[in-house]
Amino acid sequence: MTMSDILKIEVEGQIATLTMNRPGKRNAMCEELLGALEGFYFNPPEGVRVVILTGIEGHFCSGLDLAEHVHRSAEENLYHSRSWHKLMDQIRLGGLATVSALFGAVIGGGLELAAATHVRIAEASTIFQLPEGRRGIFVGGGATASVGRLLGADRMTEMMLTGRKYGADDGVSLGLAHYSVANGAALALAQELAGKIARNAPLSNYLMIQAIPRINDMSQSDGLFTESLAAALSQTTPDAEEGLRAFLEKRAPKFR
Repeated sequence: MTMSDILKIEVEGQIATLTMNRPGKRNAMCEELLGALEGFYFNPPEGVRVVILTGIEGHFCSGLDLAEHVHRSAEENLYHSRSWHKLMDQIRLGGLATVSALFGAVIGGGLELAAATHVRIAEASTIFQLPEGRRGIFVGGGATASVGRLLGADRMTEMMLTGRKYGADDGVSLGLAHYSVANGAALALAQELAGKIARNAPLSNYLMIQAIPRINDMSQSDGLFTESLAAALSQTTPDAEEGLRAFLEKRAPKFR
């Protein structure tokens, strides 16, 4: 296990658990925490296939640390926003499956961060919110592309205009989360699901993470052609042969 002050990193086999650690700050995203997440996602430990992302003290992430934001120039804010986009793209498309265990504040940049993950588990205490309009600012960490796609542009606009809050059950119905669980249950389910994902064939996981979001951005005909390429590539691997054999032999597959 390795640990830093602001991002705790625990690796067990093929699963890494990242815990955002800003006590008393509801894990608000400061430059140091952003840099720590970048350091992990752009250079993950060898052998890690799945990440569990969570927070401490009953909160996932309350968004941008406004104490830092208020002192930035327009140019600095532009570069800062683009650094968020770089990290969100790496989480979403870098190839590591990420399961987020959500509770408490999943607000502003915290929601942008959660939306970049692939499996989202929300405890009953979860609050989803985009309050930027009430602060006189605008989202800058990718929400228009990520949260907007989950909710739709119309609902995201209403959410930002009114500062509306959603809980875990509404989050599931709207697509902000995939699972709604009791308080204290998110991490256990995240570990269970991460284990399942880690046992998949690695190329299949990689193609699901890489291909599906891109296909969603394509025309239907281009997307279907890309799907055929991904299918052809995955179905000619030793893991595909093992998966078929295991099915016919009625046993669990043993992938690479």
